[in-house]
Amino acid sequence: MTRAAAKEAGPNGAVAAPEEIKKEQMEERGQWSSKMEFVLSVAGEIIGLGNVWRFPYLCYKNGGGAFLIPYLIFLFTCGIPLFLLETALGQYTSQGGVTAWRKICPIFEGVGYSALVIESYLNIYYIIILSWALFYLFSSFTSVLPWASCNNPWNSDLCVDFLNKSSLDNRTMPANATSPVVEFWEKRVLGLTDGIHKLGTVRWELALCLLLAWIICYFCIWKGVKSTGKVVYFTATFPYVTLIILLVRGVTLPGAAEGIIFYLKPDISRLADPQVWMDAGTQILFSYAICQGCLTALGSYNKYTNNCYRDCFMLCFLNSATSFMAGFAVFSVLGFMAREQGVPIAEVAESGPGLAFIAYPTAVTMMPVSQLWSCLFFLMLIFLGLDSQFVCVESMVTALIDMFPAMLRKKRRRELLILTIAVICYLLGLLLVTEGGMYIFQLFDYYAASGTCLLFVAIFEVICVGWVYGANRFYDNIEDMIGFRPWPLIKICWLVITPGLCMAVFLFSLIKYTPLKYNNTYVYPTWGYVLGWLMALSSMVCIPLYVIFILLRTKGPLKQQLVQLISPAEDLPQVKKHMACLPELERKEQSPPVREVLSITERETHF
Repeated sequence: MTRAAAKEAGPNGAVAAPEEIKKEQMEERGQWSSKMEFVLSVAGEIIGLGNVWRFPYLCYKNGGGAFLIPYLIFLFTCGIPLFLLETALGQYTSQGGVTAWRKICPIFEGVGYSALVIESYLNIYYIIILSWALFYLFSSFTSVLPWASCNNPWNSDLCVDFLNKSSLDNRTMPANATSPVVEFWEKRVLGLTDGIHKLGTVRWELALCLLLAWIICYFCIWKGVKSTGKVVYFTATFPYVTLIILLVRGVTLPGAAEGIIFYLKPDISRLADPQVWMDAGTQILFSYAICQGCLTALGSYNKYTNNCYRDCFMLCFLNSATSFMAGFAVFSVLGFMAREQGVPIAEVAESGPGLAFIAYPTAVTMMPVSQLWSCLFFLMLIFLGLDSQFVCVESMVTALIDMFPAMLRKKRRRELLILTIAVICYLLGLLLVTEGGMYIFQLFDYYAASGTCLLFVAIFEVICVGWVYGANRFYDNIEDMIGFRPWPLIKICWLVITPGLCMAVFLFSLIKYTPLKYNNTYVYPTWGYVLGWLMALSSMVCIPLYVIFILLRTKGPLKQQLVQLISPAEDLPQVKKHMACLPELERKEQSPPVREVLSITERETHF
């Protein structure tokens, strides 16, 4: 009988050896079928909603074209170096976002846990945006868009159709008048309550939309990179089709030129404001999915010789170019909207959910065939968010499977793990689709995955690789993978510039901290702010706590402990040119204590 036949017969009975039964169908880790799958998966993860609704607003708010100066500085000194660090780390170790750090420097494994906590929060709340977008998409299949008038059951007496000028002539304008778009968003979609203390009931329509979003997400990744790599061919490219269509439509509208000028008009004086530099730094970390464990997980499925250095530059420039192009699509429409309403563009320019669910739907109602443009816009939002969501879940699954391979890398265990994560996140997400769920969503967005948390993790990432593991050693590893050494400036960034800039922006974010206010009016109760800070600290505290834990767990004097805990794992790929220089005899004649320290490193630092 052949070995393959024996292996197949093993689970059915007496043919398989005891060792084979014990290892029962341990599955291969898997790799991308092609380079394009990796590129599209990373593009799908990093090109998301922030490119459309955050970057254009930050650009206009922080000096128009002048904002590109700090943005590009942070791109080259923080974004690209950190992007390369995380991607190359995954490719070199072939491990997920936690075990990759364990392999190269066990004492910094807490960096991986911090990223995993941030990833968990993102998996719970980011998909809520998809449920809102699905609700709007389904609502667009009507003869008249439901947010276009005040003649709906949910509208109040304060509702005024500002776009229908004839209706304004026959009535007195209420002092606190609202628009039909705002009322559709707050009363029909959210059912918004007075505050976080009053959560109310679950909005069952949103709950069903959330369920649909999770079902789609589950089937996109349930077979691992085999399914993810195929799905991203559509989910990563379709948003570009819709964005280009909306861009062409936007720039042909009357008033588009004024909107674009407003978006890009440089105001150099704004560069003197430290807040502008903080916004640039945090936007880079957000939009490049840095410090979330995703890039490490995606890179880990690459072939060892993949040119991750070239991929890094290509993907970073693609991401920034998409953000820049999205600004034209957004502000051309806002310029049209401001002209139609006869108000300054500053009054209609918004970011975040305000842009996606209030400003843009308002503009859509002014266009001919408004249902078509509404469907296109919300389809774009759904696909922008969908691949960011399922790649984030895939990264979390990768991290967990690599942490517990003996238990989880078996037949059908992956599918069960993804199902478990989806069910838990869905049940927790139901809190965010209650009538007061928007207040909880804002807490997640402002604290749990904030720029402060990402900056804190980024500082320790570059300290670990640049100073503890060694920037030169990591350069040797990258050279071994791609065949040449990267640009020397990247090493300087890892050692000095990136940690310095991240530390400066991190401290500034703490000094200039302002408590969250919903819509700039609602002040949260004290316990709400405490809850927010607990979520923020729950990720940051992982790094120092793990250092303390592993030092207490590792035996021996402190010096020996540190030697063990900063030594990379022996099973990592060795740089060929260095191995050639090390005589076999010299390696055999290492003293027993040295061999012992090296051999227990991996054992002592595994859970």
